[in-house]
Amino acid sequence: MSVRLRKWKTKEARVQEAWWVDVKFQHPDGRVERVRKASPVNTRRGAEQYERELRQALLAGTYNRGTTEPEMPTVGGFIERFLTYSSNNNKASTLAAKQQLLDSHLLPTFGNLKLDRVGKADIETFKAQKRKEGLAPKTINNALTVLRTLFTVAVEQEVLSHALRVKLLKVEKPDFDFLTFEEAERIVSATDPEWRTMVLVGLHTGLRRGELIALQWDALDLVAGRLLVKRNVWRGHFGTPKGGRSREVPLNAVALEALKAHRHLRGAFVFCDVQGTYLKNDACRNALLRASKRAGLRPIGWHTLRHTFASHLVMRGVPLKAVQELLGHASIEMTMRYAHLSPDVKKDAVRALEGHTGGTRYGTGRISQ
Repeated sequence: MSVRLRKWKTKEARVQEAWWVDVKFQHPDGRVERVRKASPVNTRRGAEQYERELRQALLAGTYNRGTTEPEMPTVGGFIERFLTYSSNNNKASTLAAKQQLLDSHLLPTFGNLKLDRVGKADIETFKAQKRKEGLAPKTINNALTVLRTLFTVAVEQEVLSHALRVKLLKVEKPDFDFLTFEEAERIVSATDPEWRTMVLVGLHTGLRRGELIALQWDALDLVAGRLLVKRNVWRGHFGTPKGGRSREVPLNAVALEALKAHRHLRGAFVFCDVQGTYLKNDACRNALLRASKRAGLRPIGWHTLRHTFASHLVMRGVPLKAVQELLGHASIEMTMRYAHLSPDVKKDAVRALEGHTGGTRYGTGRISQ
């Protein structure tokens, strides 16, 4: 079609749309010129009129006379604009991950290609090459997601008329590690005293490591027994939690008593060193590794405590929707990986067929009304 309506979603999930004109014109010398532009009048009728004007200008040889059409940038040439967009819309950790994937994988392959010259065959060649290099499918998909976002930004900034469809590899759902109830007790007992409260709070609130490190006393209500997760830290960068939203986590008796006993006057951070400075990642990692070794367990990380929190809730029959809200997952799909741990989920499912269903009883070898 020469005239079409293009729709896309913004970062805020709002749907935007614009009428575009796509005209192919063959000059008398056999050269084919293609013009793809947004219509200055954003209606179907306006776009159709704009298409007729473009065709007339091409036929008369007056199109672009005296003006220079902006040259299509290469992928590498568009990176600065893409990173500016990302720095305005992403957390520091996400921006750093994008930069690493661009530098290590995307730019060496696509950097010299013009944006409108990257095709599906190029994408498939990239996948095959990275798999041959031994790159994990998940990492390949992360790189492809960055490339897909780059094309989307180019469309939003009207550099491209449409975004190339980037198909991801199929990957198996990753396994996750969690502690049994007995192992959780062992890890707490084996933890150094100065770290024990942080481990207990991790096991009983499901906070991420960066959220635990960034936790300050102003986010705690030790009278009402509530914790507000409103900060996260990554490599010294403080910001909002993952997903950009704060969340409230009720404190059970174990976490509440531990925090009351932990109260100190060293500064704003709940968990800190003797000078009141927030804890560094390496110190946190090593503390948990020491505890797991002392407890006779496999090496575990702070995210294992988060998985343990969620797993134990599901195993005790807590609804997945409640677990999702406590963990701060943006979608229920992330929480569903814990569903198989619920001891009664399948039993409750088949019990739904017991008794009368729509006025019909079945299960005795006969159907009666």
